[in-house]
Amino acid sequence: MPFRVGETLTFDVAWSNYLVAGTATSRVVEKRSSYNSTAYYIVAEGRPIPLVERFYQVYYKMDSLLDSYSTLSQRSSLYSEEGSRRSFASTLFNRSAGRATYEEQNQAAVQLTVPANVQDGLATLYTLRSRTFTAGDSLTVPVADEGSLYSVRFDVGAPAPLKVPIGQVEAWPLRVTIRDASNQPVGQNVAAWISTDARRLPLKLQADLPVGNFALALRSAQ
Repeated sequence: MPFRVGETLTFDVAWSNYLVAGTATSRVVEKRSSYNSTAYYIVAEGRPIPLVERFYQVYYKMDSLLDSYSTLSQRSSLYSEEGSRRSFASTLFNRSAGRATYEEQNQAAVQLTVPANVQDGLATLYTLRSRTFTAGDSLTVPVADEGSLYSVRFDVGAPAPLKVPIGQVEAWPLRVTIRDASNQPVGQNVAAWISTDARRLPLKLQADLPVGNFALALRSAQ
C-alpha cells in the first residue's frame, strides 16, 4: 500500500469558486482485526473555516474499514451535522452474499445486490493510490453510496505538473464519470489528480454538483 498507518492528509476546501471555505482531513487511524480479517480504519472529516462557520454550521465525518488483504470495503459510515440537524448512516458489505445493507438513522434498512468488487467512496480514493496508471487507460469501479449503486469510470491522462497548496507536483489527471443505476450521469466536471511519486498522494478532487462547485486541494501530508 502507498499509504501507512498514521498518515494524515489535510485539504483546503473551496466552494462555488470562492476562496478557501473549509478544511478536510483524511487519516489512516490504525490497522486492526475486523470481520474475521484485518482492515485499515480510515477517517475523513470536513468542517468550514471559523468565519464561514458563523453563518453555516456543518460538520461531516466519513469512515471506512478497508480490508488489508482484498483491499475491498468491509463497512463505511457517514455522520453529518447541518445546523441543528444530525444524521448517521452506514453500509455493511456482505461479500459472500453479494449484498450491501444500508441503514440510515430512524429509517428501514435498504438491501442492495452489488458486484463483487464494489467499494465505498472513501475506500475508492485510497485503492486508487495502489493502482499503476498509464496514459490512455481507463478503469470502472462500482460504488455503493447512501443506499444507491453507482458506476464510476476513471480515464487516465498524461502526467503533468499540478500546483496545489503543498507545492507543484507531477500528477496523473483522472477524468471521472459517474452514472447511477439508471445510467444517468451524476455531477459534472468531476476529476482527480494523483501524484506520480511513490506516495501516490491525492492532490486535488473537484466536482460540479447541484449545490455548487467543490474543490479539495492538498495542503499537507504527514
